[in-house]
Amino acid sequence: MLIVRATKKLLDHTHPPRAVEGDHDSTLLGPWYATALFWRPRLALLVNERTLLPVLLPLAPARSLPARVPDEIATVLDAHPVPRAFIADELRHMQDCRFATTANRSVVGIMNEFTKLAEIYTDDSAHPNLVTLSLRLATTPCSPLYATNVSPDRELAALVGSTAAGSGKGVDGMQHGE
Repeated sequence: MLIVRATKKLLDHTHPPRAVEGDHDSTLLGPWYATALFWRPRLALLVNERTLLPVLLPLAPARSLPARVPDEIATVLDAHPVPRAFIADELRHMQDCRFATTANRSVVGIMNEFTKLAEIYTDDSAHPNLVTLSLRLATTPCSPLYATNVSPDRELAALVGSTAAGSGKGVDGMQHGE
């Protein structure tokens, strides 16, 4: 199960399926945070709690957002050097997507910073490439990551590398000796 911890403005706008007490995230990356960006066009910004990896996606149609979140996350993971086996495993765990309220103010603060940077990077572009913008935001140094890998893209690479090492697979997702 994928748990998306969303801001009130996103929850009020989308009315997604809500997590209940006892629900827990079963993905390797863990919970994601989300907010609505009421730009033209309207967007949703997701940020992974563990790596601070940002993912931008269209908000409309708002009712289908929970169904679209896993594929959009997979698209951005694929744009990073992440093994397909890792992405497939994450997608398998994301089949059930539920929303809850935010619980980590630090991640909410990072979402606010990414929002400001995204506004600057888009430079009033009517239709920015959201994957390219997500990749650019992922290179941003984030203070919660200063003690480890500094930026979300590096944090993701380290996590995927340690996961691959723990499973006996290399960064390419292939079993050693294959």
